[in-house]
Amino acid sequence: MKGEQNNTNTQTLSPQGRAGEGCRLVVLGGGESGVGTAVLAYKKGFDVFLSDKGKIKDKYKEVLSKYKIKWEEGKHTEALILNADEVVKSPGIPDKVELIKALHKKNIPVISEIEFAGRYTKAKKICVTGSNGKTTTTLLIHHILKKAGLHVALGGNVGKSFAMLIAENACKPGQKDFDYYVLELSSFQLDGMFDFRADIAILLNITPDHLDRYGYEIQNYIDSKFRIIQNQTENDAFIYCMDDEVIEKELKKRIIRARQYPFSIKQKVENGAYLNENNQLIINLNNTNPLFMTIQELALQGKHNIYNSMAAAVSAKLVDIRKETIRESLSDFHNIAHRLEIVGNVHGIEFINDSKATNVNSTWYALESMINPVILILGGVDKGNDYSMLNSLVKEKVKAIICLGSDNNKIIKAFSGMVGTIMEAKSAKEAVDQAYRMGKKGDTVLLSPACASFDLFEDYEDRGNQFRQAVRSL
Repeated sequence: MKGEQNNTNTQTLSPQGRAGEGCRLVVLGGGESGVGTAVLAYKKGFDVFLSDKGKIKDKYKEVLSKYKIKWEEGKHTEALILNADEVVKSPGIPDKVELIKALHKKNIPVISEIEFAGRYTKAKKICVTGSNGKTTTTLLIHHILKKAGLHVALGGNVGKSFAMLIAENACKPGQKDFDYYVLELSSFQLDGMFDFRADIAILLNITPDHLDRYGYEIQNYIDSKFRIIQNQTENDAFIYCMDDEVIEKELKKRIIRARQYPFSIKQKVENGAYLNENNQLIINLNNTNPLFMTIQELALQGKHNIYNSMAAAVSAKLVDIRKETIRESLSDFHNIAHRLEIVGNVHGIEFINDSKATNVNSTWYALESMINPVILILGGVDKGNDYSMLNSLVKEKVKAIICLGSDNNKIIKAFSGMVGTIMEAKSAKEAVDQAYRMGKKGDTVLLSPACASFDLFEDYEDRGNQFRQAVRSL
């Protein structure tokens, strides 16, 4: 099946007697989310067709072939899509594209993979969103629950798709479903969720991001993030950062049915998490057996990671994890690649890979945690960024900027006059070589782009991997 451009003539998919037989499900997008949806739909007896306007990776074609799922790549054949009973679209496809408009015009429901998959599990769902920190927090919660011995899965916007996890477990005869799914949810995934309900919803922060997708209206993006709490009842939990001004302002406008557990590093919290005057992290739920822990004990350092650790600890307490297990987990956790990852030290110059910083606020957090003079590698696909929030940190900590993007005019204009040197590069190797030549012992070269990666790279992982390889080749 490799290299095949159109595979629409394979056998009928819906065996007799399967639930969902007779319903046609079209999946738009052949990545992790789409292929997971297609497999789950197949196992539930739908007539499945998958369409991707781009090229589908070979590893996903092999999965589609295994289940004899019909697919096409390189185009969207409307005649095979507009006859759907329901459509699940990739989070990367905006609602404004003509095909999605045509589906809406025909009143064909268009939902996300998370919405579809959520129908097929009764397990508890811990869902994490926010402009920054959601991957780290999701991984940290999973780490704590797994260490506590719970049967827990990690998915959503990190790891395997939610749909594939269910397809491989809950749908397998004799296989026990997970007790908990810990899901990272992007705003794009939240947009396609309607009946889905999070048992525990976590909202870390809201800063301008993806404004190009939301008509450059911040309120549209805020509304998207707050979909994390839709359908919650008084039996559910909502964990949020009360130091975030946008969240606090929004809470005054909304009716929150779930039990609320705020966290803060600025003020005492009666029912949630906070830092006391001795820089101790306090997790206090209903004044029952509070957890005390110094910030020095945390595996993840930096102000933003204190917030992430608080959110993870509160969620763990809510599912009755022993405080000793929480404390140990917060102390021994190892963060993911591409998030403030120390790649190496070459002749006294430290190289840090923060390629996952795809918005300005993430880069702000990265710079805020830097101690040594910084050579900052910045740039990529601008998403309506306002770089002014970086000004004070750039003036204080950055000695040079290397712009890594196909169009760097906005960054050059934003920081001209603030730093002594601004250069441009068209590859990770060129950027690393330039940084190494101008660096001195004690400097830090920080790849923290504040932008998406799709102009020069496949994704942020590809960008980080190429940066890592370039450093190792010095």
